[in-house]
Amino acid sequence: MKLRELAHARAGDKGNVSNLAIFAYEAGDYAYLAEHVTAERVKAHFSDIVGGDVVRYELPNLACLNFVMQEALGGGVTRSLSLDAHGKALSSALLEMEIPDKQSEPSH
Repeated sequence: MKLRELAHARAGDKGNVSNLAIFAYEAGDYAYLAEHVTAERVKAHFSDIVGGDVVRYELPNLACLNFVMQEALGGGVTRSLSLDAHGKALSSALLEMEIPDKQSEPSH
């Protein structure tokens, strides 16, 4: 299943750092997302554009996972000629990530 089926996302930037936050539509899905949307999986998902570390911050009270991706915007907003200099489309790209179908997971 696509991540977008359980969450929505927001993007932010600072220099050459992209910040992507995903929010579970339903608070009860937060633990499932935390299990399956790891920093390693996000870095692999963006392997073509992220040259640095990806760090995940957990905000369970908001049902949110926040990912900070270093070296992710082609040199930075003010130095890049890329079409999406601020990386706002990266939130949509993250929501395309495949995660295991929740219906096929055994109950914990």
